[in-house]
Amino acid sequence: MSTVAYGQREVARARYAVAAVFAVHGAVTGSFATRVPWIQDHAGVSAGQLGLALAFPALGASLAMPLAGSVSHRFGARTALRGLLALWTLALVLPSLAPNLLTLCLALFVYGATAGMSDVAMNALGVEIENRLDRSIMSGLHGMWSTGALVGSAAGTLAAHLGADARLHHVLAAAVLTVVGLVACSWVLDLQPAEDEDPPPRFALPPRSALLIGAVGFCAVFAEGASLDWSAVYLRDELETSAGLAAACTTGFTLTMALARLAGDRIVDRFGAVRVVRVSGVLATLGGLLVVVGGHPAVAMAGFALMGLGIAVVVPLCFAAAGRAGSNPSLAIAGVATITYTSGLVAPSAIGGLAQATSLVVSFGLVTVLACCLVVFAKVLRVGDRDRPKIAPAKAGAPDRQA
Repeated sequence: MSTVAYGQREVARARYAVAAVFAVHGAVTGSFATRVPWIQDHAGVSAGQLGLALAFPALGASLAMPLAGSVSHRFGARTALRGLLALWTLALVLPSLAPNLLTLCLALFVYGATAGMSDVAMNALGVEIENRLDRSIMSGLHGMWSTGALVGSAAGTLAAHLGADARLHHVLAAAVLTVVGLVACSWVLDLQPAEDEDPPPRFALPPRSALLIGAVGFCAVFAEGASLDWSAVYLRDELETSAGLAAACTTGFTLTMALARLAGDRIVDRFGAVRVVRVSGVLATLGGLLVVVGGHPAVAMAGFALMGLGIAVVVPLCFAAAGRAGSNPSLAIAGVATITYTSGLVAPSAIGGLAQATSLVVSFGLVTVLACCLVVFAKVLRVGDRDRPKIAPAKAGAPDRQA
């Protein structure tokens, strides 16, 4: 992208605009997740068929994410994000319209493809703003995504409680979120490709740097997916708790993740990404050990909460590191996003398969080992000057950093 000069006020405004975009993106996910039972009944699919259909969003995202760089190069960052985000918010309507398994799979494929492309575009802009501000903002942006997901989930829960038709619910939600997204995109940085810049390939393997960074993200997202989908089951089946207490465990995990992300930027600026991820890995590993060996609901719930706290900032820092790795940030970010999406797809089924063969205790033993890998491989996030800890604040009046 071209090195367009923006003043400090414009960059700061763009930061809040991208934060709103992240919240909108998360709200779509939360709105969909709460109405999955309604969608299952409307499409007339079994639990096994639903599980098959729910693999298609990750498949669509994995195939489409490499295209995001080409779209941004052709139309510019602002226009590309505006279009891709609108496609994502409008795609919310499609799954609730599906009358059978085939159409549901197709709808979820489109839903995932638009989610993945808009995800890459907004993360690329977030990294650009972070570089120009020369301080960490990615954790906070992903915290806004989590906040948006919680708001979308709350609205969806209310709609389900009132017995509202998911088609009406999603049409209204899509309309509101599309408008909010379009307004927010008006204030993001309008980056354009340089005249002599070659367009990125439509499909290309991620660079080696993205593979290493993506491996760290894979471990974190595996732990996240396993905990979100299986923590309640773990408490109910292994520790014989009530359904309400089991659900509260998942809520606690989600809440600690959101709070840690919202507060994570100051910690990253103070200590640097590598140190933060190493400590995060230690916390997540301790949380996993509490889950595996605790043997008591309160201990297991504390373990899941600690795991959420530990893995919260890892993926945002992986995206930030990818954006500083090599000469094509969009390609690197798309590579990391593809790997993390794949992890989110693999984790629930891998945990379930291992639990079927052994037990959920053994499954979360695997999660604990992957959390420990964060401590070992955190050094791959040491990319560029942004990992240097900030001991003192920058002097007032310093010139803006150019990309």
